[in-house]
Amino acid sequence: MPALAQTSYPLHLSNCGVDLTFEAAPQSVVSVGQAATEILYALDLGDRVLGTSVWFSSVLPQFEAVNAGVPRLADNDPSFESVVALRPGLVAVQYEWHIGPQGIVATREQFADLGIPTYTLPSDCVGKDNSTGSDGTRLDMYTMDSLYQGVEELAQIFDVPERGTAMVAALREREAAAIATAGALALDDASAVFWFSSAEMDIDPYVAGQGGAPAYMMQALGLRNVVESNEEWPVVAWETIARANPSVIVLARMDRRRFEADDIERKLEFLRTDPVVSQMEAVREGRIVILDAHGMDPSIRNIDALETLSAALAGFDLQ
Repeated sequence: MPALAQTSYPLHLSNCGVDLTFEAAPQSVVSVGQAATEILYALDLGDRVLGTSVWFSSVLPQFEAVNAGVPRLADNDPSFESVVALRPGLVAVQYEWHIGPQGIVATREQFADLGIPTYTLPSDCVGKDNSTGSDGTRLDMYTMDSLYQGVEELAQIFDVPERGTAMVAALREREAAAIATAGALALDDASAVFWFSSAEMDIDPYVAGQGGAPAYMMQALGLRNVVESNEEWPVVAWETIARANPSVIVLARMDRRRFEADDIERKLEFLRTDPVVSQMEAVREGRIVILDAHGMDPSIRNIDALETLSAALAGFDLQ
């Protein structure tokens, strides 16, 4: 039998503007961001995860057992001290706004000064300007390729490249199948809006702009995004959304309760009772799709979300 592929060390990577060199596979890692956590679990590296943080939803069912044995440093933002206290061989990061040039946890230099390398998922920096606020602005349309790059590079770092290759191949196959299902519908000018949350129920919502993961899903499945902003999650007035009259409304479901509108039941109640929103065609016709909130951020859950949305479109009369 041929030998399994192995990483050749020293491994040199350019990661979100930072040059990294690994002399050997890290023996431990702390994750700051659910997307990074679930990639590590999917690569069967759970035994090296010392702690996790920044959670939107419950861990994927297939990872419940391994996750139960890993300390959670914080539901949301961990402190710099709590991460470095574990002395991890690597910190795997989902968002630059947590660990980056103006990171609210720390900068990458602060970790490097302590001899701790950081790796940021390319999905948060490829074709994106994160200097414009916490969510950043997409300069180029997000594609799954940047997420797949993160999977394969983490697999390389931890000397399990064959696991990364196999995982990406399986995700690509599912991605193509979901797109083909929607393509067969031959949608004609169908449109959508993705509502993530709102700081208050009676003010303008955070919706998906042009370029992020939801925009990629809409483009891939033949839907037009009624929100034209290039911000990742702009605030747009409901009156503006109502005038655009999207064919489909997609809602985020999450465990997080930072805002009142994080609760999916409050979102649904608002759609039914608000004088303006309740008159939208998508609400009256019941063309509402509920997706896992973390599936709206760059993550391996994008494929689950793509499949769910594609299947829902097949049940709507949008021709």
